[in-house]
Amino acid sequence: MEQQTKIALITGGSRGLGRNAALALANKGIDVIITYHSQQAQAESLVQEMMAMGRQAAAIQLDAGNTSTFNHFGDELLGVLKANWQRENIDFLINNAGFGLYASIADTTEAQFDELMNVHVKGVFFLTQKLMPHLADNGAIINVSSGLTRFTIAGSAAYAAMKGAVEVLTRYMAKELGARGIRVNTLAPGAIATDFGGGRLRASEEMQAFIGSQTALGRTGEADDIGGIIATLCASEMGWVNAQRIEASGGMFL
Repeated sequence: MEQQTKIALITGGSRGLGRNAALALANKGIDVIITYHSQQAQAESLVQEMMAMGRQAAAIQLDAGNTSTFNHFGDELLGVLKANWQRENIDFLINNAGFGLYASIADTTEAQFDELMNVHVKGVFFLTQKLMPHLADNGAIINVSSGLTRFTIAGSAAYAAMKGAVEVLTRYMAKELGARGIRVNTLAPGAIATDFGGGRLRASEEMQAFIGSQTALGRTGEADDIGGIIATLCASEMGWVNAQRIEASGGMFL
């Protein structure tokens, strides 16, 4: 009997770490559905790139911070799965969508705090809840966190607090989904030079030099350092790794 192709869903997959993870998964023979918020052209370009690699792929619009849209998204996802794969479930869910905020506690507004909460905590919680019936047994969930939950850099309090909540949530998801053989882990990247947070790190050679000086491997991270780890966490060889926080930072602030 031919083994069924695995399917991964990556939120916020049109650029940055999500895009890199999508390509890494496709390279491992996994089909990929990505979500995008506003970057439709980038998302569709990535779909074409993955299909050129011989994979089946699709892109669906999602506002990860607006739970009122999740029912519609779930219906749309089901339609795409039936049309493209003749299935009603996915194997892997990568909760990656997010945005950065650099502001001191004194300067963080309630509106900024709420927006972070809606995308990084409430969105992750309720999107996962919505998709649980469509997540295949013996699959996996990866929640993307941040190195900032272990080390502290002034100006990241609100963002890091949200990611701290996600790390606790990961363990509870692992506990509740374990009976179905579903593994749930946290991946916590260190400082990565992408357009995340407005490309603040990527644009600053001074900041990159400082991060490199505080990292055991001597440099700032790149998107290519992360995507493969996400793909590897989905592999059957990682089947006994569960409820863990895995930091991928090159050894920052040791």
